[in-house]
Amino acid sequence: MPLDQIHAEEESKKPRRRFWPRRKKADKKQEPDSGKEMTFLEHLDELRQHLVRSVIVVGTLGIGLFFVNGWIFQNVIFAPTRRDFISYRFYCWLGKSMGAEGTLCFGPPEFTTQAVGFAEAFLTAIKVSFIAGFVIAFPYVFWEFWRFVSPGLYSKERNAARGVVAICSLLFLSGVLFGYFGIAPFAISFLTSFTIPGVENIPMLNSLINYMIMFTLPTGMVFELPVVVYFLARVGLLTPETMREYRRHSVVGILIVAAVITPPDVASQLLVAGPLFILYELSIYVARRAYRLHEAELEG
Repeated sequence: MPLDQIHAEEESKKPRRRFWPRRKKADKKQEPDSGKEMTFLEHLDELRQHLVRSVIVVGTLGIGLFFVNGWIFQNVIFAPTRRDFISYRFYCWLGKSMGAEGTLCFGPPEFTTQAVGFAEAFLTAIKVSFIAGFVIAFPYVFWEFWRFVSPGLYSKERNAARGVVAICSLLFLSGVLFGYFGIAPFAISFLTSFTIPGVENIPMLNSLINYMIMFTLPTGMVFELPVVVYFLARVGLLTPETMREYRRHSVVGILIVAAVITPPDVASQLLVAGPLFILYELSIYVARRAYRLHEAELEG
């Protein structure tokens, strides 16, 4: 064998020196457990699938509720417009217990609701059925949303958000119930009792439905405040000190809202504003705990 060929083989057996640093293995705890990388279009397609499933569930419930729309209107929609509604009876009992019977014993006047448009009754029944279907299906809709978002989170973040579907669903439904039993009776009683000389107050069906939606669905979203505060404080965008600093502003805002939708007396305003105060204070507590976790991660 030639000498130069022997030298070439010996050189090939020697370990070659790397001219770039070795890549460190990624920390599995810091990698999203998404399974594989997805393109933008694949993400859109996955989001579409989650939305389609949510729409199917809401639509199925809406169709089913449409066939019992008479019961829904009679026992749910129109219930706060009658003086025998459970909230009016509770407030009257509470007023008697507190010695303020004349203040808290109230109710709406007798009135009729009109459907003026040619298809207003039919379209309103469809609208109410699908909105009620969304409220009932909210836990499933939020679960589908969480299934889409969670694969992009780190395992540590998913552990911190454990139970978020149940918590958000409970808060949303609690807010809807508070709006229905707490805010709607005061608002309906006040708005239907307010009259202008020479003008007969006859609410339209569509107007009544829109106000009932305004009293309930936004309140359900407002009750998600502790969850929003938790995530903002968890990433360091919100601090409990900031919430304490703006506590007075929030108190003024809550009192203004309560004063607008309730009769002009302190007891009624406190019945509406009290739960909102508690919600804000609970959010400050949540922000304090979440921000401590954020600071511990920065120090670690």
